[in-house]
Amino acid sequence: MYTDRTRRRRTSAAALWAAAAVLAAGCGSGPARPPAPSAGSPGAAGCPAVAAAAERAVARAERTDLGWDGPTTGPAAVPGRTLVYVAQTMTNPGVAGAAEGVREAAEAIGWKVRVIDGDGTPAGIQAALSQAVTLRPSGIVIGGFDPRLTAQQTARAAAAGIPLVGWHAVSAPGPSTAPRLFTNVTTEVEEVARISADWVIARSGGRAGVVVFTDDSIPFARDKSELIKERLAGCPGVTLLATENIPIPDASQRTPQRVSSLLSRFGDRWTDSVAINDLYFADAAPALRAAGRPGQGPPYNIGAGDGDPSAFQRIESRRYQAATVPEPLNQQGWQIVDEFNRAFAGRPASGYVAPVHVVTAANSAGATSWDPKGYREAYRRIWAGR
Repeated sequence: MYTDRTRRRRTSAAALWAAAAVLAAGCGSGPARPPAPSAGSPGAAGCPAVAAAAERAVARAERTDLGWDGPTTGPAAVPGRTLVYVAQTMTNPGVAGAAEGVREAAEAIGWKVRVIDGDGTPAGIQAALSQAVTLRPSGIVIGGFDPRLTAQQTARAAAAGIPLVGWHAVSAPGPSTAPRLFTNVTTEVEEVARISADWVIARSGGRAGVVVFTDDSIPFARDKSELIKERLAGCPGVTLLATENIPIPDASQRTPQRVSSLLSRFGDRWTDSVAINDLYFADAAPALRAAGRPGQGPPYNIGAGDGDPSAFQRIESRRYQAATVPEPLNQQGWQIVDEFNRAFAGRPASGYVAPVHVVTAANSAGATSWDPKGYREAYRRIWAGR
């Protein structure tokens, strides 16, 4: 059921990318956004058709009134299981948020969880996964790192019959054979990239100078940033000023200096930023503040992923971040536990993929995370055998 839904979403995403190239009629004004640049600023020619399609897509993604569209059936809880969550680094808010969701869901289903931090280095991640396999748990979560970098350890897990479920472990959601994962829990990277780029295009009316922040050491992040740039390139009025490759574990040290350099190089031409993780804007804020840039922008900053509490706070207070495309981190933690339960019961993965959502000050309602409605009740009913 949900495998078919995933195919439909991928087809829909491809159609939306293509639709941006044609003129769309009947576009409404959409929600209020920061002002677009005036003539004479970067990309003043714009791209009216692309911008109109982007604005409609963003308006749909900003809705907050949608109900739970995930699994409502599945196996009852398999008792007495243990999980180990191996984290790429717990300083990554997305990794930490998903881990918290796993802890909460494990308590609800009656399992035990241990988190082991890989500290953001290849050696640390390999050591953490080795420790996890040695503990011989019922299942191991690959939390935000590429399992191909830990081939020896994942082979040991397979030999021991320990199923692996990924969170942002590979670029696509669902089961994976190379590397072997029972399933990978993530949003569709194509949709996250599309909607974050669309937000920039819609906000600016198709006239923007953009900096993209990424971490090329993470395949998922690298793929996302390339898709963002590809989407932005579909609007001739948008200029890609720079791509900044800053490893997430080094972001707090490197980002302020890079931001200062970008301000010196581009000045007012830098109107917008897209980052593969919100944390870059926490680290960019001091440099932007020191340069006298207003908190509400420019540059207008959108995070293409995670949506940690500090990002929501920056958005709500209009302090150096205007929007985020948050992962439903807690819901994904519950999904990870449900996927393990399906594996333990000999069932296939659910195939569920959460839809993308855009948060701004206009729709955040004071929240500190994107927490969709209905999933806790749905999973509790499934595990109770109802």
